[in-house]
Amino acid sequence: MSGESLGVILLVGLIAGWLAGQIMRGAGFGIVGDLVIGIIGAFLGAWLLPRLGIHLGAGLIAAIVNATIGALLLLVIIKLVRDQGRWGGGWRGRWSGR
Repeated sequence: MSGESLGVILLVGLIAGWLAGQIMRGAGFGIVGDLVIGIIGAFLGAWLLPRLGIHLGAGLIAAIVNATIGALLLLVIIKLVRDQGRWGGGWRGRWSGR
């Protein structure tokens, strides 16, 4: 892997993580955290979207959109785990009679 491709991956991850943090208010994790969320989200988006039949094309913008979608999904999962399923009432509150 060349230094240039590593730089592009880091740039896409940083932008995607920042965008996902802005879309989901209060879900930002700082520069390093957003970078990690964006990079993991890029892998998640690249794995999941083609399986759903969603193809965004090639290029930097498509990579950023793909990574942002993956990062948003990852932030939703993190929020559900962190709040122990209590997001919006959760299943426990609906079924346990609370």
